Amino acid sequence: MDLKQYEAFRFQNRNAINIADRMPEHSFPAHWHFYGEIILVGKGDKNLYMINETRYTAVEGDILLVWPMEIHEIIDADRHSSAIVQFSNTFADSLYDFGRIMHYYHDIHIIRAADHPELSSALTSVIKDMRHIWEAKDANREIKCTKMLLDLMLLLDASRDELAGDADSVTTGTLPENTIRKITEVTDYIRSNLTGDDITQARAAEMAGISKDYFSRIFKQVTGQNYNKWLNMIRIEKALSLLPDKTLTVTDIAMLSGFKSIPSFNRIFKEEKNMSPSRYRAYSENS
Repeated sequence: MDLKQYEAFRFQNRNAINIADRMPEHSFPAHWHFYGEIILVGKGDKNLYMINETRYTAVEGDILLVWPMEIHEIIDADRHSSAIVQFSNTFADSLYDFGRIMHYYHDIHIIRAADHPELSSALTSVIKDMRHIWEAKDANREIKCTKMLLDLMLLLDASRDELAGDADSVTTGTLPENTIRKITEVTDYIRSNLTGDDITQARAAEMAGISKDYFSRIFKQVTGQNYNKWLNMIRIEKALSLLPDKTLTVTDIAMLSGFKSIPSFNRIFKEEKNMSPSRYRAYSENS
């Protein structure tokens, strides 16, 4: 099967959203791409998926979360009755709250209907409505479905307490808006200056105008992760965006992503993606 055709299937880079479904094939090879996917699992007797080399056995009504640039595979599943909501990473990054919610749920990849029946039912209802609107080919279907995508993210955000036990990165609590904005300004700066000489937590706290200890506490509330883990994740995201560029060596990519050594890059990359940068790059050649 031609992965390039699949990746381009009814989803162009300029679109914020796409709904993919009604596919007869029961499998699809491991691949990754720059958009995320929210999958409503279909009726099949077997629904086997792989996300970041972890296998998930799902049943009808379960919701799978595949975040941008995660390697995933459909091993054997009913793709005809399932529905896949695909959303642009560029669009997600353009909305602070969207990115914040993705960070909260970075480590969660399945919401089981048996464990979270009300949430699963609510998500299923929205996804089915999105599929109906998309298939009707209304002139404004992208706007309507994008609005409903935001409804999906709001449902997830409202369920942080319920899902807190599903992943360590999910946190609770509220902070003043101006405090959140300070952290956001710092994270935006760091994203644009990953190769800077001083982007330590102490320097980040100084930029935010707050103490290092207080910064450490509220940073995890805002991003869902401690500062060092978040910084490594952002560096890995940068590396992932560069890996498809065959003019760059793995060493080039490590340096451009802010890593000071190849061993450090390889170790952290493997911790995040369960494979080496070179192996991950090989997958991108098929996507």
